[in-house]
Amino acid sequence: MKPHYLHDLFNPKHIAVVGASDRPHSTGQIIFTQLLSGEFKGQLSPVNLRHPMVAGIAAVANLNQLTTQVDVVIVTTTPTSYDSLIRDCAKLKIRFVVLIKNLDEPNPKDLQLLHKAVKLAKRLKIRLLGPSILGLIRPSKNLQASTYPGVLKQGSLALITQSSGLSSALLDWADSRQIGFSTVLSLGIESLDIDYGEILDFLVSDAGTKAILLHIHHIQDGRRFMSALRSAARLKPVVVLKSGRDEDHIDGLSTASSLLDSNDIFNSALSRAGVLQVQTMSQMFTAARMLTANYRAAGNRLAIISNGIGLGVLAVDNAHDAKVPLAKLAPETQQLLQQVLPAHFQIQNPIDIGNDASPARFRSVTKICMDDSNVDGVLVIFSPQQASDDIGTAKMMLQLARQTSKPLLLAWMGNDKVKNSNLLLAQAQAIRFKSPEFAIEVFSSLAKFQQNQALLWQTPNPLEGKTVAADDKQAKQLIASAQAQNLTVLPEYTSKSLLNCFHIHTNPTHLAKSEDEAVQLAQKMGYPVVLKIDSPDIFYKSNVDGVRLNIPDEVNLRESYRQILERARLLAPSARIEGLTVQPMLQQKSTREAMISVTRDKIFGPVITFGAGGVSAVIQKDNATALPPLNKFIIQDMIDRTKIGQTLGAFKHMPAIDFEALQKVLLRVSDLVSDMPEIIEVEINPLLLSPQGAIAVDARIIIDKQSTATQNVQRYQHMAIMPYPAYLEETLQLKNGMPVALRPLRPEDADMVQEFVRNLSDQSRYNRFMSSIKQLSQQVLVRFTQLDYDREMALALVRTDENGQEEVLGMSRYTTDPDMEVCEFAISIADTWQGHGIGTILMNKLFAVASEQGLLSMRGEVLVSNKGMQFLVKKLGFKLKKDPEDHNIYIVTRPLNVETVS
Repeated sequence: MKPHYLHDLFNPKHIAVVGASDRPHSTGQIIFTQLLSGEFKGQLSPVNLRHPMVAGIAAVANLNQLTTQVDVVIVTTTPTSYDSLIRDCAKLKIRFVVLIKNLDEPNPKDLQLLHKAVKLAKRLKIRLLGPSILGLIRPSKNLQASTYPGVLKQGSLALITQSSGLSSALLDWADSRQIGFSTVLSLGIESLDIDYGEILDFLVSDAGTKAILLHIHHIQDGRRFMSALRSAARLKPVVVLKSGRDEDHIDGLSTASSLLDSNDIFNSALSRAGVLQVQTMSQMFTAARMLTANYRAAGNRLAIISNGIGLGVLAVDNAHDAKVPLAKLAPETQQLLQQVLPAHFQIQNPIDIGNDASPARFRSVTKICMDDSNVDGVLVIFSPQQASDDIGTAKMMLQLARQTSKPLLLAWMGNDKVKNSNLLLAQAQAIRFKSPEFAIEVFSSLAKFQQNQALLWQTPNPLEGKTVAADDKQAKQLIASAQAQNLTVLPEYTSKSLLNCFHIHTNPTHLAKSEDEAVQLAQKMGYPVVLKIDSPDIFYKSNVDGVRLNIPDEVNLRESYRQILERARLLAPSARIEGLTVQPMLQQKSTREAMISVTRDKIFGPVITFGAGGVSAVIQKDNATALPPLNKFIIQDMIDRTKIGQTLGAFKHMPAIDFEALQKVLLRVSDLVSDMPEIIEVEINPLLLSPQGAIAVDARIIIDKQSTATQNVQRYQHMAIMPYPAYLEETLQLKNGMPVALRPLRPEDADMVQEFVRNLSDQSRYNRFMSSIKQLSQQVLVRFTQLDYDREMALALVRTDENGQEEVLGMSRYTTDPDMEVCEFAISIADTWQGHGIGTILMNKLFAVASEQGLLSMRGEVLVSNKGMQFLVKKLGFKLKKDPEDHNIYIVTRPLNVETVS
């Protein structure tokens, strides 16, 4: 890969400071002084209209007077200067501008000038960082382009915030604890150009950054943010502190819209991104230190060890409040503990090892607990007692910490009596706490982080091929018909028809526009029946008392029909009433009422909510959310996070529900909102769950008035996470007539991909991987098959033999550069299947996919000895150029507007 396109911003060789000044306390004076005192290794050029000298360095009146190429311009002047400065940068081919300006409370004129400057910069391809008052700091480069007064220690943490004030507080807090940084910058609240996604992409490629800390108030592009965040979290720990958690409730009519706010949705997004969310500055840095030290918690079961039962009991209370379960010690563990503890001690969690516990006893008990497979982490609480040895115990704990990957949390109680051991632990950079509750909070976060990492690696599979495919054509016709009638809230019977297109079972629902029609329908389906008001202006039928259940006969049906209409006209006189729907009264045994609701967030797109149904949905607020696409792992995580989930199994006198039926409904709702971008909200409430299956009894769908077909919307653009692109799957024939499947790679293809690589000849493996490997490492194999389809693609041409076993005949893939405009491609063909047109099939399809994603060109490498590949790439419109560093390799490039070869 070529260097990240933001490389020169973070590694400049020449910086010009516009507004550099000697005037005390001015922003220009502070910034220029910081750069000088920080001993920036590159060239510094002050730009000042009035003064020919700044800080003893010759200044120029404008950028045009500089004689050497500038990488970054730092602007400390007012927004009135932005327009001309950006034009000057374009003429001088300066790509990056850092705006140093406090716009936390901007006046309207400054905002207007800023927005105008952003538009101009985008047109002239100038990138803007900021505006913020903090600026940019890179300790390893001696780059202190910032108003922060301190000198930061070099380290491996990157800190990105939106608030300069919070940044300063975080940096001061970290400095007092000797925490160092690789990069620090503030994007600013009004950042309108370079954003989190681009910064994250750079930090992933930055070798000096081991973990990333983010403070986020709001984001602008949910799709770009999620793609970059998920890419970063696969390779480096990411810790997020969110501010403004009580802001922005969701607009909409569904229950989910009324129950959720932007913070609920943001939490769901972070969970799917595999990052760790914290609530305080202290938690942020402690979590980062633990993650960079490679602490990981496989689960949340905690063992507590203390030299005093009172401390252990208090810690148990803290664990209960934090919803951290105590580990149940294995019988073998209990037997070993009996051998090292006094005979009269009770062997239970929390484990009291006595106020006379020696360092050796602390070590023995801790080691035994760490070795227990039922234990995910150990908290050791040390209190200075008359017979205790704090330094000896600290040394034992440090020794054990180096021997395990499980979290070993140390709570060192007291002050003066443990100051020497605290100093020892600090020098060893051990993770220690002043009280158990903080340690338990961090352990809970580690467990949550591990769960989020598991969610990150989920790539939901399509239902196609395993069940009957959805009737997309009929679904689109239903939506188009409603749009033609200017409907946004679909009638219940239309909503249920739409659900039926995706094989979500509903009870029969028919519209009756008169009493007589209602009677005819009821006689046909059989009593008892249900009547419901049908109106595009009434979302909740209960608001107008618009439902009657268990109607036993015609007399009651006619009376109920009249009562519903009269009540609706009284309570909603302006509402359009189409009639009443007639439905059979379901009388299933052992049912539970659940709700599935979908709302649309302006940043993250569709959000799916599962929880208690019926009236309980609003009263109990028992729900869990997730971003689509879903799979069974994500669905189980949603169910486990609700109280109703505990009642779906065998419960009291009721048998368990049909879990597979519930999973299928959630999967199909996920498919529905993924494939139909016109759908804004969905409400299925109640969804009746029973041992016999799942059925949607009431449903309502809200759609966009305008068809996405007329808006030129890219496929899945409405979603924050790109789903598995099932639409790319197709069946083809090779030149010899053999049927093959061409499809994107999926996670479960890992074994098949490994077998494909093993069966390649040594020469082919070398041509593909520039290495003599025999097979892919587990890490590389996971990376090859766990794809973010938004920024990479891997296609496999697969045949199925007579035994139903799949075999990969060839693969092609591309990975985008961070600019999301250029991609690098690679192709591999099984040695025994050369010459069957496989290369042309794979590459043509890859071109088409890359073009659809908006990429402009492809780039790759071909060995001189690989004559077949040279022929193929020439045939497909590539240009070949010798690699200047390796004369055995061609660099090949191809613009994607060239027509593909048939």
